[in-house]
Amino acid sequence: MILSLWHFLVLGAMLFSLSIIGIFLNRKNLIVLLMAIELMLLAVNTNFVAFSHYLGDMNGQIFVFFILTVAAAESAIGLAILVLLFRNKSSINVDELDVLKG
Repeated sequence: MILSLWHFLVLGAMLFSLSIIGIFLNRKNLIVLLMAIELMLLAVNTNFVAFSHYLGDMNGQIFVFFILTVAAAESAIGLAILVLLFRNKSSINVDELDVLKG
C-alpha cells in the first residue's frame, strides 16, 4: 500500500480534532490541556512534513524543527508553572487558579 498525501492529511486532521475535543471536554485539568496543545502542534507538524515531502521542498521540515523547539520550551515552562501552582494551591484544577496575586 502506498501512502499518499491524503492519508497524512487525514491523520493530521484526526489528531487536530482529537486535541480540540480534549480542550473542550476537559477544561479542569491543566496537564490534560497542555497535552492537548502538544497534540495540536503534532498535527500541524505532520501536515508540514507531508506537504514538504510531496512538494519536494525542505522548508516545511526545517520549520518543524523550530516548532518543536518552541513546543519543548513551552512544555518546560508550563510544567514549571504547574509545579509552582501545585505547591502554592495544592491543586491543579483550572477553576481554582483564577485568582492571581503578586
